[in-house]
Amino acid sequence: MHCANHLGPGTVRRLKGTGVAVGLVFVVVLAGSTVLRAQEKTPDLSPSELVRVTVANELAAANHPEVHHLFCSRRQTPKGSQTRIYVETSDAIAGMLVAANNRPLNPAQQKAETDRLASLINNPDQLRRKAAREKEDEDRSLRIVKALPYAFLYEYAGTENSAPGLGRPGDTLVKLSFKPNPNYNPPTHVEQVLTGMKGELLIDTQTCRLARIDGTLFQDVTFGWGILGHLNQGGHFRVQQADLGLGDGDWGITEMNLNMTGKILMFKSLSIVSDEVLTDFHRLPNKLTFAQGVEILKTEGIKLAHINHAAEATEAKREGAN
Repeated sequence: MHCANHLGPGTVRRLKGTGVAVGLVFVVVLAGSTVLRAQEKTPDLSPSELVRVTVANELAAANHPEVHHLFCSRRQTPKGSQTRIYVETSDAIAGMLVAANNRPLNPAQQKAETDRLASLINNPDQLRRKAAREKEDEDRSLRIVKALPYAFLYEYAGTENSAPGLGRPGDTLVKLSFKPNPNYNPPTHVEQVLTGMKGELLIDTQTCRLARIDGTLFQDVTFGWGILGHLNQGGHFRVQQADLGLGDGDWGITEMNLNMTGKILMFKSLSIVSDEVLTDFHRLPNKLTFAQGVEILKTEGIKLAHINHAAEATEAKREGAN
């Protein structure tokens, strides 16, 4: 498996433990298999009915935590880029940094990564806390998924062709515009963000899977009576997913773009500016332990190092010839 420099995680499970709770509520798609279909009768469905069927599929897909993948992530922020390899396991997500600003890690950085992973393996309490944080992040994201049919009013807004990393190859995607439903009453502060958002959904009507959600805050959004915080007008996010092309119908997130500012707990400034691309998905055996996942990461890291060294040597020869 090769993480190219343009690489840049897929399901809600793939983003557990990142520590950015507010950003994670926008990660609204999951991997898994389809259980409902529009049966090529999308024009007969109202926009809201199509969203309900699609959300039912996304929630059903979330009930397959035994499905594990290996994949690469390249995340770009104003501070630079980081490329990581991730392995989903039955215990928690195992991730390893393999490049910073498109440059391989030096020996000291590599040792820091392996030491961190060894500490998690050797400290069950620490690993359990990591898994608990990931579960909390997943629960927040599922709240957003469940709210989609009720939080917005939808209208058909045309179609778009699928593309690499977007939908299933060859399928036509239906575009729905959305705006807040004035009758929606958010049950918690997690869903409160939806009251100030408008945007578009892309739905693959052959599989009834959500291919993309693109939302913008058209007004400031306050949650927790202003005590927990607020998000500023103009904030934007886009999350897209696709059939992973593994032959088993699995879908996963392929791209996330977040640009949100605001405050948390009234005083702490919040700024999330991040573009992340996910690629090189590979299906792994079920019931992987965290320790087994770490061994897979090490193996892939060694392969990647050899590829990078070969590329650097080739580039050096080319420059010498010039």
